[in-house]
Amino acid sequence: MINKKKKTLIIAEAGVNHNGEIKIAKKLIDLASQAGADYIKFQSFKTENLVTKNAMKAKYQIRNNNKSDRSQFKMLKKLELSRKDHIQLINYCKKRKIKFLSSVFDIESFNLLNALNQKIIKIPSSEINNIPLLRYISKFKKKLIVSTGMSSLLDIKKNIKILTKNIINISDISVLHCISSYPTLDSDVNLKVMSTLKKAFKCRIGYSDHTEGIEIPIAAVALGAEIIEKHFTLSKHLSGPDHKVSLDSNEFKTMVHYIRNVEKALGSNKKAPMKSEMKNYDFIRKSIVAKRIIKKGDIFSEKNLTVKRPGNGISPLNWDKLIGKKSEINYKPDMLIKW
Repeated sequence: MINKKKKTLIIAEAGVNHNGEIKIAKKLIDLASQAGADYIKFQSFKTENLVTKNAMKAKYQIRNNNKSDRSQFKMLKKLELSRKDHIQLINYCKKRKIKFLSSVFDIESFNLLNALNQKIIKIPSSEINNIPLLRYISKFKKKLIVSTGMSSLLDIKKNIKILTKNIINISDISVLHCISSYPTLDSDVNLKVMSTLKKAFKCRIGYSDHTEGIEIPIAAVALGAEIIEKHFTLSKHLSGPDHKVSLDSNEFKTMVHYIRNVEKALGSNKKAPMKSEMKNYDFIRKSIVAKRIIKKGDIFSEKNLTVKRPGNGISPLNWDKLIGKKSEINYKPDMLIKW
């Protein structure tokens, strides 16, 4: 199980926001740890295995990056992390007491993460239909976090079937609802689909967010997300494909704070009075009292009884038990009735 505690796993998606510089990557680790993230996630890829040299940038990549150079290959080559980089970042995460995680885009990069003893692997939305990669990964006993952007439910079912064909169990897979649009419009988020995914796969469900702001991930937690992934940057003004759709450190810290508050508020599915509210019981609840003068021997009825505060007398739940009984003492109006 990836999440043994009833606590939302919060992933700071550094991705390629290090801009190819280890110093920036380490600073991201520092800030993600300070913000309260459980994991910081990078991207592991070999550019030659990921895109052709003729592949063009997506519109959002052109908009957020060097507009004059439209080559996706050149952009990604500058953002590629070497084996040495991976080792430095994994060790630095240990030092900063935050877990390292990375998305894998090709078999060579998966082998690198496996060699570095990474127990949990992220499969990004772009690779959920990468049959050769999924088949290869399925042969290794890993815990997987799978994003599902640009996928139908049938697509996801087919690919989860591939992943669980060998030694990976569904209990070791977490499925993240995701919309691969940067930024994602609130009207496209469709958070209710998480319940569909939960029903379909009976595994841990989460949400990978690309909206602007922090309210959507918080709402996802309220709807049952057990994992939240959100882009994280040193500054939204840096040059790069993902900085503008990322949270800065203060925003990320605020999001974590509110998510933890929501977790507390969710509680359990048991309905019972809380200890904190019982101190107000006598002041808020009501008791059965005399509506008018009642003499000893009079019959209790709706004409001589009523219900008023305080609540330290006979509960109105016993109304029917009192009606028709004889009064054993005299009562003045507003006196609490006694058994």
